[in-house]
Amino acid sequence: MLPIRNLFGLGNSEDRKFRKAIAHIIGARPTNARVYQLAFRHTSASKETGIKGFKESNERLEYLGDAVLGMVIAEFLFKKFPYKDEGFLTEIRSRIVNRETLNGISRKLGLDKLIEYDGSRGRILPARTSMYGDALEALVGAIYLDKGFAFTRRFILKELLGHYDLDSLINNNLNYKSKLIEWAQREGKKIDFVIVSEKGNNQFREFIAAVTVNGEEFATGSGYSKKKAEQAAAEKACEQLELKPAANP
Repeated sequence: MLPIRNLFGLGNSEDRKFRKAIAHIIGARPTNARVYQLAFRHTSASKETGIKGFKESNERLEYLGDAVLGMVIAEFLFKKFPYKDEGFLTEIRSRIVNRETLNGISRKLGLDKLIEYDGSRGRILPARTSMYGDALEALVGAIYLDKGFAFTRRFILKELLGHYDLDSLINNNLNYKSKLIEWAQREGKKIDFVIVSEKGNNQFREFIAAVTVNGEEFATGSGYSKKKAEQAAAEKACEQLELKPAANP
């Protein structure tokens, strides 16, 4: 079977294959196949439209899907934990929509076989970017436009949250930043997290973060998001201080 990214715009047979793939993922036949095709078009494969200066990719759908996903997860957590405060709910939601986690779920759903991207960058592209998680959020945006909010909500709660062990997520996730901040408060130290450098371009960027203690650099870490880099730096700092990572709320 040819890669889906080479099938867009071809014959009826290929269109049926794509529609069948989408139906398998979302549990219903797509009404508007084009919006799903757009959901899998990475910015590296963006295409010119009739509007001057505007190239079409999945970025706008990603923006929409991120908002829908965040709202559904927020409502789910609000109802599931009626006696937890805003800080707890925000922290757990951020863990659920963590980019690396979304990347993994995206691959489990088979979205990696559907993404249209510029293959000239080589095999290194998919492994080093948030492409999969971005496509998953764009898919949520496409489902919302095609099927409405109620259907999208069911898809998120059943198909996406089903991949999480919520108890494990709450009780076992390690939070080095929290532990480091607790240590600083206890010792009367001033802790800051600073992004000291960035590598790559807008699509494929690596961040280097530093932990400073009383204004002096103490440890550094890297990651493909600012948050990930800060967490890596905090982990190294905790290792140097022989601190155990923080337990979850």
